[in-house]
Amino acid sequence: MIENNAEPNIAKDWMIKRGVKLEEIAELVMLLQKPYHDDLSLERCLHNIDRVISKREVQNAILTGIQLDILAEKGLLEQPLQEFIKTDESLYGVDEILAFSIVNVYGSIGFTNFGYIDKIKPGVLNRLNNKETGEVHTFLDDIVGAIAAAASSRLAHRYEETE
Repeated sequence: MIENNAEPNIAKDWMIKRGVKLEEIAELVMLLQKPYHDDLSLERCLHNIDRVISKREVQNAILTGIQLDILAEKGLLEQPLQEFIKTDESLYGVDEILAFSIVNVYGSIGFTNFGYIDKIKPGVLNRLNNKETGEVHTFLDDIVGAIAAAASSRLAHRYEETE
């Protein structure tokens, strides 16, 4: 059994093992929030990412999505699910639904931010979405985008509270 305080580190470790650095997520937060905060720092973005990842429902989404990606990468899922996840089938949509469970924690600003970065796929999202590597990141790219969107929303809400 996993200890209660261990999940954030496990979730972060799994993302790192799959090639995602927290600094790359922080760059997405910067992209989303820099126009509204002249003094925004990477450190502040990382703090908000840590706070998002500290939530149990976010950890569960990270672990579930990454596990499904790994199983699809190894060809261990039954058809047609194997093909849907391996190819990131456009009408599958469950990857976005899982990401919405992360964004939903922080309200409507998070949904708007998620939709925006999911559409333009900047930085790490573009790399994760590359199908030519043989790696499967069907869930992880949306999870990373959702974490960035949620951290952006959290940051925006905290900024409003201090004004």
